Amino acid sequence: MVFYTIESLRNKKISIFDTTLRDGEQTPGVSLTFDEKLLIARQLDKLGVDIIEAGFPMSSEGEKASVRKIVDAGLNLKVCGLARVIKSDIDTCLDCGVDMVHTFVSTSDVQRISTIKKSRDEVYSMAIDAVEYIKDHGAKCMFSAMDATRTDADYLINIYKGVESAHCDIINVPDTVGVIVPSAMYKLIGEIAKNVKIPIDVHCHNDFGLAVANSLSAVEAGASQVQVTVNGLGERAGNADLAETVMGLHALYGAKTNIKTKYIVETSHLVERLTEVRMPPTMPIVGDNAFAHESGIHTHGVLVRSDTFEPGVMTPEMVGHKRRIVLGKHAGKHAVKQSLEFAGLQPDDEQLNEIMKRIKDIGDKGKRVTDADLYSIAESIMGNISKSEQAIVLKEVSVMTGNIITPTATVKAIVNGQERLGAHIGVGPVDAALNTVTSILGEYKFKLRDFRIEAISGGSDALAEVLIGVEDEKGRIVSARATNEDIVMASVEALVAAINQLMRKR
Repeated sequence: MVFYTIESLRNKKISIFDTTLRDGEQTPGVSLTFDEKLLIARQLDKLGVDIIEAGFPMSSEGEKASVRKIVDAGLNLKVCGLARVIKSDIDTCLDCGVDMVHTFVSTSDVQRISTIKKSRDEVYSMAIDAVEYIKDHGAKCMFSAMDATRTDADYLINIYKGVESAHCDIINVPDTVGVIVPSAMYKLIGEIAKNVKIPIDVHCHNDFGLAVANSLSAVEAGASQVQVTVNGLGERAGNADLAETVMGLHALYGAKTNIKTKYIVETSHLVERLTEVRMPPTMPIVGDNAFAHESGIHTHGVLVRSDTFEPGVMTPEMVGHKRRIVLGKHAGKHAVKQSLEFAGLQPDDEQLNEIMKRIKDIGDKGKRVTDADLYSIAESIMGNISKSEQAIVLKEVSVMTGNIITPTATVKAIVNGQERLGAHIGVGPVDAALNTVTSILGEYKFKLRDFRIEAISGGSDALAEVLIGVEDEKGRIVSARATNEDIVMASVEALVAAINQLMRKR
């Protein structure tokens, strides 16, 4: 079932313009190297984005070189460069060999008077001259009336008609400060579409959390291209999020894009890692909790049929995500029983009731219930505690660190019945210890999904609680915690506990 709101949008093709490398990099605190930008550009190409705004070449020599190298990277997507309605800006974009020049000028009275100090007639002439100059040099042109949603409507349409007459290829309607509401956006785009026949693109900011809604409303009204960023990055509160916009188009409207949606989560994680802007777990579509369930009613329903408490028109597999059943004080018996069965534990009804009671006790204390907690509780109640079932048994852990010594850890452990000794360096003592544990596992591969350290008592000898989540090559995820006065030991113990449970699941 597709819950499209307008029949004409069903199967309509919408172009995706990604500005992560330009507006996304303007996120306060974000600065990408050229290699990182190229990595993101290649990922966006893999994802199926139609066109990327690679940067603002005139802003610096490094930016210009970066845009030129992305142009020369042999990508399938089109590359766009940003330019003011100034010939030197445009020439710099053209020198980079971009497929399209995106030129802009402020049109709202508040920006026009306060920033560029030009009359309406002067702005109109500057826009026409810039578009003609770009077209005379054989490049595609997109024109933006900056702060369009606060611009006098008659003047806005007049300037768009002017650039259309100058053979502009596409116009952009930016909600530069994120103040329009979806109903007003629908009306604005509809009015522009009546007067201008070239394609309409929108660029929505998220100051009131409406960027995606405004983008979708614009498409309803006739826009054929939307500007987005990965993870909604951008100035202030950011831009329309790529994942939310694309999946809204696909799943709710039945529209089409060239996006290969199975790479959406992969792309989000890459950009999160490179920008170091962490996504909240509740982030729609790509967040850790997007397809996670804890409530007993919800987990029971989802285990029987996934669309009982999920959209149905969008599954985790569509976007490269995984469904998770999370344990906690709201957990139901079905979820707990299934988690135990995955680990080869089959409690009877009485044992299951006692396990449920212990889990809820932990949750009532404000603690997260990890997989290792569950298995430990279950084994205790079922009388199955046995070190012989553990794939890894720690024997010794030692760490050397200091201002003139590269942090180095040595770990001795019994791995699958054989004693192993390993040593490894790291950026710090915890990293070195975790790297060493990884090195002695041999062919068994996993990746760290979550790592948190919290002090749970005061003073320099405070107890440290470490919570770790790991994932194996088949996508199975488990979590574990450990508490110790020594942060390194707590980290190693938590990692070993998680790996033991993960290997048991195998």
